[in-house]
Amino acid sequence: MEHQENVSAVLTVAVPAAKVFAVLADPAQHSAIDGTGWVQQSVDRTPLTKVGQIFRMGMYHPGHPDRHYRTANKVEVLDPHRSIGWQTSGDRDDDEDLEFGGWIWRYDLVPLGPSETEVTLTYDWSGVPQFRRAYIHFPPFGPDHLANSLRHLAELVAPAPC
Repeated sequence: MEHQENVSAVLTVAVPAAKVFAVLADPAQHSAIDGTGWVQQSVDRTPLTKVGQIFRMGMYHPGHPDRHYRTANKVEVLDPHRSIGWQTSGDRDDDEDLEFGGWIWRYDLVPLGPSETEVTLTYDWSGVPQFRRAYIHFPPFGPDHLANSLRHLAELVAPAPC
């Protein structure tokens, strides 16, 4: 029996892909996009510009042993105006010693014209080793999380009312 190891949501926004990508590539915007409330703030405010780049986020989760904690994220996919994705790790001071959990957040953007973009958000845990699956349930959030995140993204990129 094959098990699904990813979930996705899709939403069309009435803005160009370049504008959507710019928001996704700005870690300072990630807490406003998050559909769970777990992402609290960006520790690193440098825009995401290359595969392999590490950026950190301040997090909160009531089920985490520390409740407040930090994650380190490594950019795995970066194709400007088309796709961006990252893996997450517990934070350590040295980027060389980071152990990534095997789950990836990925946004794919498909321009539907000069001012409309289809955005697909995928959470993929297919790379999570079995020993982690023994204590983390995947996906670790409810079914509305991805759709909520896309709605938050749409609100951020929406043109300001006149």
